[in-house]
Amino acid sequence: MGFQISISSFLLLAFLLHLATSDDTSTQLLSGLNKYRGSLNLTSFTDNSNADCLAEQVALAFKGEECSNSTGSSTVPGTETQLPNFPNYLSTCHLNATVTRDGSIMPVCVHGLTPDLVLSNYTETQYNQFLNDSSFVGIGIADEGNWVVVVLTTDTPTGNYAPAADTTSGSTILVATHLYVMLLLLGFALFFIS
Repeated sequence: MGFQISISSFLLLAFLLHLATSDDTSTQLLSGLNKYRGSLNLTSFTDNSNADCLAEQVALAFKGEECSNSTGSSTVPGTETQLPNFPNYLSTCHLNATVTRDGSIMPVCVHGLTPDLVLSNYTETQYNQFLNDSSFVGIGIADEGNWVVVVLTTDTPTGNYAPAADTTSGSTILVATHLYVMLLLLGFALFFIS
């Protein structure tokens, strides 16, 4: 019995440490990116939970992929890995493509997620053009395995990563109204036939 408790306690501790390490990577990176932007007299990024969600989906997609010259910040523009399940990622995060068009998704691969190397993979690569752009105001960060994904958002309707509007409630009311009218007409028809 004591051995089982020890194993379950160990597994719980390992899980919590993984979450703490993952959160620590994101927190350190956000702090470093905001210091970098501060040195350029730009505003700090604010956390965007929808961008966090999308970053998590993309990081999970990259998780098993090896680091190479065709992945992450060392990718030659135009040769980036495509994300065939991107519409599913948007759906999972309750987003649609129109609110993500002006955003930027930036994956990097760093063995061991060494904080200084992760930061320099953003500030000293092709990605710094996005970090230096004042139109980006929000951020989402996630990491999986050796991958970190940063998603930048704007404050425009085509880049704010606002959740997709719930269209089902309006459709339900519309259908209910049509049914009510049909039943009303059916009632009149039955009344006049009798």
